[in-house]
Amino acid sequence: MLSNIDLQINRGEVLALLGENGAGKSTLVKLIGGYETVSGGTLQLANQAGKLEPLDTSTWNHAKAEAQGVILIHQELNLAEQLNAVENVFLGNEIRRGLFLDKRQMLELTQEYLSILDCDIDPLVPVGLLPVSVRQMIEIAKAYAKNSTLLILDEPTAVLTARESEALFELVDRLTKQGVAIVYISHKLDEIERIADRVVVLRDGELIGDYDAKTLNKDDMARLMVGRELTNLFPTVAPPDSTSDVVLELKNGAVPGLIYNASFQLRSGEILGFAGLVGSGRTALMEAIIGLHRFSKSSTLLVRGKPVSFNSLAAARDAGLAYLTKDRKGSGLLLNMSLPINFSLFSLHNFSNGLINTKKEAIAFSEAVDTFEIRLKDLSINAGNLSGGNQQKLLLAKVMAAEPSIIIIDEPTRGIDIGTKSQIYHFIARLAEKGHAIIMVSSDMMEVIGLSHRVAVMCRGQLVGILEGEHIQEHEIMRYAAGLESQLTEEGEQACA
Repeated sequence: MLSNIDLQINRGEVLALLGENGAGKSTLVKLIGGYETVSGGTLQLANQAGKLEPLDTSTWNHAKAEAQGVILIHQELNLAEQLNAVENVFLGNEIRRGLFLDKRQMLELTQEYLSILDCDIDPLVPVGLLPVSVRQMIEIAKAYAKNSTLLILDEPTAVLTARESEALFELVDRLTKQGVAIVYISHKLDEIERIADRVVVLRDGELIGDYDAKTLNKDDMARLMVGRELTNLFPTVAPPDSTSDVVLELKNGAVPGLIYNASFQLRSGEILGFAGLVGSGRTALMEAIIGLHRFSKSSTLLVRGKPVSFNSLAAARDAGLAYLTKDRKGSGLLLNMSLPINFSLFSLHNFSNGLINTKKEAIAFSEAVDTFEIRLKDLSINAGNLSGGNQQKLLLAKVMAAEPSIIIIDEPTRGIDIGTKSQIYHFIARLAEKGHAIIMVSSDMMEVIGLSHRVAVMCRGQLVGILEGEHIQEHEIMRYAAGLESQLTEEGEQACA
């Protein structure tokens, strides 16, 4: 819900919209973009002469918004995966030569737009076969093709690499110089510091303030978003006992075409961070451990000292392992289903004996809502109606309902505000204190450094080093991630070549 929001967006500026998950940011931009109905107040849009004209909010929709140059790039990708980049970029906006499509011009323009974004791909390949980060760049190219006057970007860099993000920032700079207004939503405060001209902060559906970006630093922004100081973003994580049991061990881990050499141990009470660049193989390795990929015959996976080979998530769960996917919307939650169903699905055997015990399920879900501080206004809503941060908490609650002792968490705070990040960091720390063994895969370097007892670094399908103590530093992690350092033996490096 939004209440009495007064907002002005100016030509040629980047307006950053900040707030915790559930603050109302996405709802506000959906109103502007015509995806939600305005129940009160007015919307005005400048005409070609620059004069503001009122819009009929009762008939305002996304088709009318796009026709007037108001383009919203959603946080969730909105591409036709069976179509190629050219077809997606010009879908509904096709260029014609007489009665026929001008495929050559659309191909040339698509190549031009992708080149501006430093995205070197074959534009004729179906987008469903492309990495998520590339699909996001195609979404941006699609918006660029529509000659927007107001471009709204909702968490655009959540799945982008550093290089891709840099290309996006350069495009934003190009567009503002052309007079395009940009509304930019991101939880990455360093990005806001870099590109924003003005910062508007929402909290609980209300406008907290409108600020000149030059007057704020990251600490100021965080304080305004959450309404309190965040001096303890990362909890103090006590090191595990050196005599703690090794609960998971991988020897010579290899998955044809994905992983070439990965060996490590995980102890009870430990948080083992996995760092590496996009495409380094971190997620593929975790998916192999829990049975979604097949290890080669030379690999050995041991759980509590016993060799195992999982062929399903259920088999891994029954052995005490749980995996929290980085794709909470695509494969983590059923967005069109209720919250209790999502919560109990992974551990349904705990709530059924032939028939589901809905009373037991409801009690457990209510306890999880309190434990994981899931903010709900209505228990009857579907998972897709939760904010990103509360979806992530629901996913964590879902995984923990199975009572695992070994937990693999992939990108625990992607697309989540700083206040919710801190909550999740404290949840993870408490799990470790209780003796759970945790693998945390993250592209957020400070997250890896701030939470991990040890850091494993992957590069091109190899686990090239495990860092401890004073060696857990950003520059050292990056040297391993970029392939400049390696703890592999000469024989190991040759085996991976």
